[in-house]
Amino acid sequence: MSKDFLWVEKYRPKTISETILPTALKKTLQNMVDTGELQNMLFTGTAGLGKTTAAKALCNELGLDYIVINGSEEGNIDTLRGKIKQFASTVSFGGGYKVVILDEADYMNAQSTQPALRGFIEQFSDNCRFILTCNFKNRIIEPLHSRCGVYEFNTSKKDTAPLAAQMMKRLQTILDTENVTYQDKDLAEVIMKYTPDWRRVINEIQRNSNGGELNIATAMAGTQGQFDELFAHIKAKDFKKMRQWIVNNMDLDTSAIIRGVYDRIYDKVAPASIPQIVLILADYQYKAAFVADHELNLVACMTEIMSEVQIQ
Repeated sequence: MSKDFLWVEKYRPKTISETILPTALKKTLQNMVDTGELQNMLFTGTAGLGKTTAAKALCNELGLDYIVINGSEEGNIDTLRGKIKQFASTVSFGGGYKVVILDEADYMNAQSTQPALRGFIEQFSDNCRFILTCNFKNRIIEPLHSRCGVYEFNTSKKDTAPLAAQMMKRLQTILDTENVTYQDKDLAEVIMKYTPDWRRVINEIQRNSNGGELNIATAMAGTQGQFDELFAHIKAKDFKKMRQWIVNNMDLDTSAIIRGVYDRIYDKVAPASIPQIVLILADYQYKAAFVADHELNLVACMTEIMSEVQIQ
């Protein structure tokens, strides 16, 4: 499939100023462009936040040769050694540093491959810089942390709204360019559902843009009967059946399940408990952007509801 067919590639930002990132982080990266100084770096945060995009944009703006290696697919020692040595041992045509972008570095073996990578960073320090990206920084060994500047891409609550507004404008530009008709409320629905996974947002918009028109199907988080069953388990304080319901419905994403519960609170929850359940759902919706285990996060959410909320 051609990269130009995928909107996430076709409209990938080429400069830091075009990226959708938290203000402080974006300012820091722009300063690197302005000064021309690049260190070894570790970009960390959940999927779809723009880590790889930012790494490529830095290289593009600084005019640096770079190579992208996927740690989950090419992360064995021999492949890594061969690719890095072949790339890093030659002089850049532009005369500056060469850059190895190591995507999903947290998928590399922490006992063998990551220690070897530490050696490569030291071996080629004269003419090469390394940018590692990872979803979970606790899976990166300390010797790599100590050799890299660590930059957090996860979005804080205060950044979410302005970043979502930027994504709205970006989607409008993309759809106008692609001659796709749309309604802003549909864009807002997708953004609200998948924020802060901007890659997922763009992919979902493209997936639902057929025949020159954006057609967002109502995001049904399961049938009424499914959620009646979940509320029955919560009311009965039956942890085992509640957990099994979560397991059986993990084909729905976390946001859809939380939204499904939220949409039914006036029918299922005692009026005095509605403020409490809203706060619980909002808290776990926010946590969903950062957790590694979404099943555990949802079970914890329903367990807290089971403990703190009165079901009618």
